[in-house]
Amino acid sequence: MYRLFRHRAVRWQLLLVLVEYLLLMACVYAAVVLRYWSDADTQIAFGQALHWRAPSVAMVLIFSMASLGLYQVHLRAGWLGRLSRQGVAFVLAGIALTVLYYAIPQAYLGRGVLGIALLLGYLVVALWRALFLSFVDADLFKRRVVLLGAGERAAEMIRMMRRKTDQRGFKILGCAPVTADPVAVSAPLLLHPDEALCEWAIRLGVDEIVVGPDDRRGTLPVAALLECKQRGIAVTEIAEFFEREAGKIKMEPTNPSWLVFSDGFNISPMRRATKRTFDLVIASLVLLLTWPLMLLTVLAIRLESGRGAPILYYQERVGENGKLFRVIKFRSMGADAERDAVARWATKNDDRVTRVGRFIRKARLDELPQLWNVLRGDMSIIGPRPERPQFVDDFNNRILYYPLRHCLKPGLTGWAQLRYPYGSSLEDAEEKLKFDLFYVKNHNFVFDLAILVQTLEVVLFGRGAR
Repeated sequence: MYRLFRHRAVRWQLLLVLVEYLLLMACVYAAVVLRYWSDADTQIAFGQALHWRAPSVAMVLIFSMASLGLYQVHLRAGWLGRLSRQGVAFVLAGIALTVLYYAIPQAYLGRGVLGIALLLGYLVVALWRALFLSFVDADLFKRRVVLLGAGERAAEMIRMMRRKTDQRGFKILGCAPVTADPVAVSAPLLLHPDEALCEWAIRLGVDEIVVGPDDRRGTLPVAALLECKQRGIAVTEIAEFFEREAGKIKMEPTNPSWLVFSDGFNISPMRRATKRTFDLVIASLVLLLTWPLMLLTVLAIRLESGRGAPILYYQERVGENGKLFRVIKFRSMGADAERDAVARWATKNDDRVTRVGRFIRKARLDELPQLWNVLRGDMSIIGPRPERPQFVDDFNNRILYYPLRHCLKPGLTGWAQLRYPYGSSLEDAEEKLKFDLFYVKNHNFVFDLAILVQTLEVVLFGRGAR
C-alpha cells in the first residue's frame, strides 16, 4: 500500500493505469502504421508529431475510463458489464477527442488513424484486463491476512467483506481466538496457533495481522505483536484495516477513541483555500458547458406546468457547522408536493414527480442550479450531500457521529453518492454516513478530483436517482 497526499490507493491500480497508458500510446503508433501501410513517407511525417499526440490520446482515454469507474477497486460487474463500460468510455473519449481537434487543429490525428487507434485500444485493453485481473485475483499474489480475535467484531468484518471484490489484494486466512473472546466466527475460519505467535505467523506466510478482539483489556499479546512487527509483519487495528480496504469508516460505539487519535481530518487553512479554488474553477467550467441544457430545462418545465408555475425550487438544508442555507434546484415535483409542510423522502416511482421532473432527476439536470450555491460559498463541489433540518435533527439523536459530517461544506456530489445508492431510511443514512466520514477524514485535492471524474459514471447510468 502507498499513500498519495494522505489518500490510500492500491498498488495494482497504479500499475493498471500505467500499463494501459503505455498500451494506448502504442495503439496510436500502430494505427498510423496500419492506416498508411504502403506509404512510408506519411508514416515518418506522422511519427515526428506522435511524441505528443499519442500521449494526449492515451490520457483522454484513461480519463474517460476512470470516469466510468473502471479503476475502482471494488467494481462489482461481470465481464459483460466491464466491456460495456469500456465501450461507453471509448465512445466518450472519441467524442472528446473530436471536440479537442476542432479546438486545437494542430492536435488533429485524422479520422482513419483515430478510428483504428480506438478499435485497437479497446481490444488490447480488454485482453490486458482479462490477463491482469486474473493475475490480481490469484491468491498467490495477495497479502495473507490473519485476524487476531474471533468474536463479534471479527465475524462482522468477515461478513461485510465476504465478496471476491471486497478482498481484492488480500486474503483472510482465518481468525485466531483471543482468550477472553467468545467465538462468533464459523469453524472453518478458526485458526489455532500451536507455537509462539510470531513463529507461527512466519511459518504460515502471514503478511499482516489485524487486531480485532471484542475485549482487549489484559488479553492482548502486546509483546508477541511487537515481535511480529519487528520481524516485518504488519500489525493493524481492525477499524483502520476496514477503512483502508472498504473505503468507509467502521462505526465503533465501544471504542470511540480510535477516531480521535487516528490520522486524517485535514481542515487546515491551506486545504480550505485549495478546496475553495477548486470549487470556483469547476463550478464556472460546468456553468459554461451546461448553460444550454439549463435553458432547455427551463423551457421544458414551463411548457409542462404553464405560465405562473415556479421554475426553481428552494429548500432549507443543513450546511457547514450546522448552519442553514437555501438550496436551489430545478423544480421536479408538482408545485404543491408538500402542501402539508411535512418533510418526506423521495421514493421510487414517486407520484409527486412530474414527467419532466422524472427525466431531469435521472439526468441530474435538476441539480445544476446548485452551482450558484457553490459560487456563493454555501456548498462545495465535493462533500457530503446536504440534508433537510428535520431529518438531521432525527439523525443527530439516533446515529452515532452523525454531526461530524457537517464539519465540511456539503457537496454537489460525494464519495457516498459513488459508493451507495439513494437512501430513504434511517438505515440508509447510517450506511452512507460511513462513506461520508471516510471522505471527511481523508479528503484532499486528488481525492476530490477522483470523485469528480467518477461522478460522470453516476450521471450516465443514472445510479441513485429518484
